[in-house]
Amino acid sequence: MILSWQLFAFGSAFFAALTAIFGKIGVHDMNSNLATFLRTIVILIMSALLITSRNEWVKPDTLPTKSIIFLVLSGIATGFSWLCYYRALQMGPASKVAPIDKLSVVFVVIFALLFLGEKLTWKVGLGTLFVGIGAVLMAI
Repeated sequence: MILSWQLFAFGSAFFAALTAIFGKIGVHDMNSNLATFLRTIVILIMSALLITSRNEWVKPDTLPTKSIIFLVLSGIATGFSWLCYYRALQMGPASKVAPIDKLSVVFVVIFALLFLGEKLTWKVGLGTLFVGIGAVLMAI
């Protein structure tokens, strides 16, 4: 069976929803930065187990330098995103925090146009507009 990118994207959305619910409960009585740290440890362990079970470890010196640089930058951005997200969950309702977080879709489209040279189709433009409007409506 060949798994499509759409299936993984749907899985990402589903687990992101669970992340918001579990995270909101988890940060109730804990510092949001510590909660982010604990979550990161769990992710590190899960990733290491997956890579080990699939025998995907490689020597670090065989990895492309450009990939490493951009994955480090991605990791830094993820860290800031998670720190902000958990603090927002601690302070506000999950039903309002999550839609604002999904404005990342709008930012991704803009950044993909500017930095990746992706083309804006009318469907993507209209969908992006709807996502933005929907996120704002849900958050106010």
